[in-house]
Amino acid sequence: MPSGKVVWVDAQNKYAFISSDEGERVYMSMSALSEGAKSVRKGTRVEFSRIETARGAQARDVKLLTPAPSLVKATRPHPEDMAAIVEDVIKLLDTAGNDLRHGHYPRSRDARKLVQVLRAVADNFDVQD
Repeated sequence: MPSGKVVWVDAQNKYAFISSDEGERVYMSMSALSEGAKSVRKGTRVEFSRIETARGAQARDVKLLTPAPSLVKATRPHPEDMAAIVEDVIKLLDTAGNDLRHGHYPRSRDARKLVQVLRAVADNFDVQD
């Protein structure tokens, strides 16, 4: 059974490309993943059956061998630093909450700042193992 590494993923359109250990580029639909797997990430090692179609090689019965290392997990802040960031977020949210209690939304500039901070913090917490 051929094996390789996922080199490109289009999660929105649910397909990917695998670079086989023999150097061949193989198309993979997410529907070809074995039971239990819903998606793959770039760098994931896989094993698959290969069929030839009019458009080229296509992977079937794709089994995940190893998950891709999480770049976010490897680069996220140290927990002590993250604790300070979370405390700052709490202060920002408290200010926004007080504005809302007084009948108005935060100023656009403050709201944009809050949104950017919340997204950045969420990215550091949302790590796939």
